[in-house]
Formats: sequence, structure tokens, C-alpha cells
Amino acid sequence: MHKTKSPYAGQTVTVRADLHGEGAGVHEFVVEDWWDRLTGGSWMFADGNPAAMVYGIRSGVTGLPLDDEVVYGKVGLFGHLVHVSEIQED
Repeated sequence: MHKTKSPYAGQTVTVRADLHGEGAGVHEFVVEDWWDRLTGGSWMFADGNPAAMVYGIRSGVTGLPLDDEVVYGKVGLFGHLVHVSEIQED
């Protein structure tokens, strides 16, 4: 579990991902914080949470690392999980 805030918390970052409902491509993503800090546990054990389920499927299909280097944030009104490796550095 992350003990400190994500360095991206509160920032709008650019991600390249196929986000359910947003489509594939580049998105402006507003980061809230690490998923585990917001929820108290790993996304892998967030049974029934739609954002975690969609991320789990996407990570399996695309080969994202199976770790907790995952932030929660939004594109528009919809929440998503994004692995930090998907954040594009300018």
C-alpha cells in the first residue's frame, strides 16, 4: 500500500489507453490518487467495482504489469484506473 500521495495526484496528465467508454487513444486524465490509498486495498481485490473490473480486463489483454502502481482518476465524469506506465511524460 502506498503511504504517500501519488506525484500525479491533483494533476491532469495525458494517458494513452483504451479506456472503456472513452475509446482507444490519448486522453486528458485528472488523477485523484493511488487506488490503494483511496480505497484501502489493491484493485485486484475490489470485487464488484466497475473501474477495477474494466482495468483488470484491460491489463490482461494489453499486458500491463500486475502490481499496484495504479492511479484512479477521471476523463470527464467517468472514473478509470490507469497504470503509471500509461502516463505520458511531456
